[in-house]
Amino acid sequence: MSKYMRQIKSFVKREGRLTLGQQRALETLWPIYGREVEQGYLPTVVDRVLEIGFGNGQSLLQMAVAAPSTQFIGVEVHRPGVGSLLMGIEQEGLQNVLVYQQDALDVLQHCIEDDSLSRVQLYFPDPWPKKKHHKRRIVQPEFVALVQQKLKHGGVFHLATDWQAYAEHMLEVMSQAPGFINFAENGEFSTKPDFRPTTKFEMRGQRLGHGVWDLLFRKG
Repeated sequence: MSKYMRQIKSFVKREGRLTLGQQRALETLWPIYGREVEQGYLPTVVDRVLEIGFGNGQSLLQMAVAAPSTQFIGVEVHRPGVGSLLMGIEQEGLQNVLVYQQDALDVLQHCIEDDSLSRVQLYFPDPWPKKKHHKRRIVQPEFVALVQQKLKHGGVFHLATDWQAYAEHMLEVMSQAPGFINFAENGEFSTKPDFRPTTKFEMRGQRLGHGVWDLLFRKG
């Protein structure tokens, strides 16, 4: 499984310019909140949520503030976003967030014990809209099987996208994935849950008439 998934990356590293605040956060806060895959498996905790591709980290921060007894693990490959999240962690005085700046597949495989996650969040991943790039989409059967392996019994995989074609792809893959049960009674999409904050990007899309599709699947 890991060999197949490493052959095709679901992301392209577009390294944007760091602000002075982001640079300072990476230099001074990374030793406190940052983790490396080489450090191995995280210690077991009762309630752990993993978010893949947190962007600038604003929604992850809001969730961490609202649930201080839950440990949040954020994974993002882009340094400006990591710097922004670290700044927010310091500003909010949070003690329940850890950060990886590495491929989420490596983190899942080498840092997360099986049957240990309460929830995995994948919000607005790159849709790779061109047909020739569909193989780069992170939501593929092999990836979903890995997520299922890491979730606790009853744990939730929550996906969201603003691309209808990708939403349909996600639904097809998840509906065929062994060991998952769709929260939606009609077997389709779910209403956005209260725990997922609405981002500025999402609100802008809604003003422009864009749709957003949420999918919630429970590990049975």
